[in-house]
Amino acid sequence: MIPYASRIESMEETAAIVGSLFQAMTDPSIISFGGGAPAKEALPTELIGQLCQKVFAPGGRGVEALQYGPVAGIRDLKEAVASHLLQPKGIACDPDNILIVSGGLEGIYLTCQTFIDPGDVILVESPTFVHTVEIFDMFQAKCVPVQTDDDGLNMEALEQAIQKHHPKMIYTIPTFQNPSGRTLSREKRQRVAELAEEYDVLVLEDDPYRDIRYSGEDLPPIKVFDKTDHVILANSFSKIFSPGSRLGYVLASPEVIQKYTNVKSATNSHTAMLPQILCAEFFNGGYFPEHHKKICGIYRERRDAMLAAIDKYFPEGTKHTMPDGGLFTWAELPKGIDTTALLPKAVEQHVAYVAGEGFFVERDGSGKNCMRLSFGSNPPEKIEEGIRRLGDLLKNEL
Repeated sequence: MIPYASRIESMEETAAIVGSLFQAMTDPSIISFGGGAPAKEALPTELIGQLCQKVFAPGGRGVEALQYGPVAGIRDLKEAVASHLLQPKGIACDPDNILIVSGGLEGIYLTCQTFIDPGDVILVESPTFVHTVEIFDMFQAKCVPVQTDDDGLNMEALEQAIQKHHPKMIYTIPTFQNPSGRTLSREKRQRVAELAEEYDVLVLEDDPYRDIRYSGEDLPPIKVFDKTDHVILANSFSKIFSPGSRLGYVLASPEVIQKYTNVKSATNSHTAMLPQILCAEFFNGGYFPEHHKKICGIYRERRDAMLAAIDKYFPEGTKHTMPDGGLFTWAELPKGIDTTALLPKAVEQHVAYVAGEGFFVERDGSGKNCMRLSFGSNPPEKIEEGIRRLGDLLKNEL
């Protein structure tokens, strides 16, 4: 048999974890708190139908939508990103600083293609997003965990890790972090940018949940504090427009964007044209503000329902984060509970979650008594019922 590339073996463990995230999401009999799917009520289906009719009407953009397009993305969508999503956060940029990609994960993939060689060290939060670690594993990088606090990365631990491991890159999800829901403070955001400049380290700021804040103080991206182009900002339209559209964007210096564009042209030529055009029409038509208000209201209600249910039904001694946005909370259960071993029993009760252990690159048992719970895709009554089932199961285990 022809041998597989060595990278395939490198990513097998994380690939198995990622695969399990999607299994329960597609079973309608299961109340799934597993994947980070948005609420069906948050998908602008009727409006997108109307925009499709407009695009394909005589004299519309139908030919453009069905034809090849620019590698870096259509200009009116890049302009929408600059004016509607970045400028309000304090980032003034030219559309040429933006690359439209096929989902937020492609931005991470292109970063690795452009910068990461086998054996390069990447510092990651502990815990961190396992899907990204799968990509890092595929590129045969060495992921080194960095301790986190209630407000994100521990700065002392981060600087010590930089000095010890001489990383190529720091990977962080600063806002409503996946899986913990925690948010990096303003002071820490500025310090990350300073450390990147001081030690000449690349920072990949992955910020797909930033735009669904429904409580607390809005914070500038790390990129706002970047004076030396050490920070690359990756984002996604999945949570604010549609995950099925597979759209995201990267913000970086023109030189880096040109390198990414070269790599992307060798990967998939360009991002699909029809989703780009529909997304551009959505933002430039002025539909986003009302939609944004609607989805934030939905997720605020569901977050409140989940946190109240955890407090009501989970065993005494359970701790959980209280996110100001995003789709996740992180529950730390009493010692002695193994959430990986418990998951099959939960599925038998027609409820699912993501076991915490898979989010730790340490692979030393960290997170064994933790679980990530997503409240995005279920209405409040289903959230309460699912958490009640989990609570009963956890109490029986104890």
